[in-house]
Amino acid sequence: MVAGIESCEPESPARTTGYPVSSAAPSGVGRPPSGRVLPTLNEDGTRRWIRPKPSHGAWWKKRQIVAYSLMAVFFAAPHLRLFGKPVFLMDLPHRQFTLMGYTFLPTDTPLFMLVMGSGVIGIFLITALFGRAWCGWACPQTVYLEFLFRPIGRWFDGGYTGSRNLDKKGSWFTPRRIAKYLTFFAMALFVSHTLLAFFVGTDQLYDWMSNPPSEHPTAFFFVVLFTGLVWFNFTYFREQTCLIVCPYGRWQAALIDRQSVIVAYDDVRGEPREHAGKTRDPQAGDCIDCGACVQTCPTGIDIRQGLQMECVHCTQCIDACDDIMTKVGKPTGLIRYSSQDAIAGKPRHLLRMRTILYPVVLAILIGGLITALFLKESADLTVLRGGLDGPFTEEADGRVSNQIRIKITNRRSEAMPYTVTLDGIAEAGIRPDEITVVAPENPLKVDAGTTRSTSLFVLLPRRAFTNGERMITISVTDGRRYQESVQYRLLGPVGNAPTGKFR
Repeated sequence: MVAGIESCEPESPARTTGYPVSSAAPSGVGRPPSGRVLPTLNEDGTRRWIRPKPSHGAWWKKRQIVAYSLMAVFFAAPHLRLFGKPVFLMDLPHRQFTLMGYTFLPTDTPLFMLVMGSGVIGIFLITALFGRAWCGWACPQTVYLEFLFRPIGRWFDGGYTGSRNLDKKGSWFTPRRIAKYLTFFAMALFVSHTLLAFFVGTDQLYDWMSNPPSEHPTAFFFVVLFTGLVWFNFTYFREQTCLIVCPYGRWQAALIDRQSVIVAYDDVRGEPREHAGKTRDPQAGDCIDCGACVQTCPTGIDIRQGLQMECVHCTQCIDACDDIMTKVGKPTGLIRYSSQDAIAGKPRHLLRMRTILYPVVLAILIGGLITALFLKESADLTVLRGGLDGPFTEEADGRVSNQIRIKITNRRSEAMPYTVTLDGIAEAGIRPDEITVVAPENPLKVDAGTTRSTSLFVLLPRRAFTNGERMITISVTDGRRYQESVQYRLLGPVGNAPTGKFR
């Protein structure tokens, strides 16, 4: 061992596997198992608990800035407003989705799909270029686990060494850890309330918080459910979410190629491995087999075994290895951001099928979204045929009545009055007194971001219909920029035979 370098070799029994993790079961009962099947699974099927040793290097500091910035955005976003609307709100009760001040309504499914598609293709493009950068830098699971819950947990346990010692003793319910679990619950409560605000809005959330749960039992149930899930995830499940639940690691094999930039170990430079010492073989590689990269990995893998599904590209192994290389007087970068081809000495090609196809698809989606938003009217008009007894009804005076349902969605940030007019009703041979249009509410006032419906009743004489129909034009305007017209077919009896439908 080189003087001045702390031994990073994992302790037995994990030493034979190269995975420096605690092997004590939560119950603390029984002999610690030896060996592993998966990074978090022992041979006897018990959970292998991972307690990564943090490496506070250059990449860690960069990720800290990104992580705490994302946390600030997450906690502040529900309270921010743009154009009088939330910056982000997925209002499930009202079936509305607001993003950057624009509200997507149920009729905007194509627009919403364009937004979601752009996000998915964007992540695919980032993965093709930089591997799992999303997982290591921006995924909420990684951000909150590595920069909020685990640091606080280590503080309660007495640091990295204290956590491992408590695991070895099977001390899962000491005063320290009980205080840690309670703190995690308080943090989970805050996170779950913030998450709920993205779905119901801060105004509704404040109202629920200030009133007894008995007045909103369904909302209270979801708060309890979210809090329990968040607490369970960050207290117990942890890295299992990335390894078992999240499908992104499995997609990685299809999204990257040998030219993609990933967190990689330079086996050309590092092999063969040999421990540092005075009699070290001059032909040995730069890797001194200290195990620091394994000890710091939050998913328990050995990066030296190549690209693995469990790797989340958190760069902790880079910081740990760079620190060791500096201490032994060797160049840093034995583990670094690189591509498999670059490490093998092959030239890099930025333009590849996936790096061309993904940007083209992304540009089409974003272009279509911008065009659709630019052409989108400030209101949506839907015209439906009314009447429960049939498409039309004959009145006692012989005239034919048609009911028309008008549904208007106001997309503006202010209430608007919408005036409905009918054209094409009057014609030669029909007296004005034979035409009646009944509009219970015209103009129709619609609040901002809401939808309202009204009905019109049109009464015409039988001779106004040709072959049982009459085309008219329905126009709606708000008196400003919005004006829309639709063709509508009034229905009536064919010929002079009575229909038998009177009222």
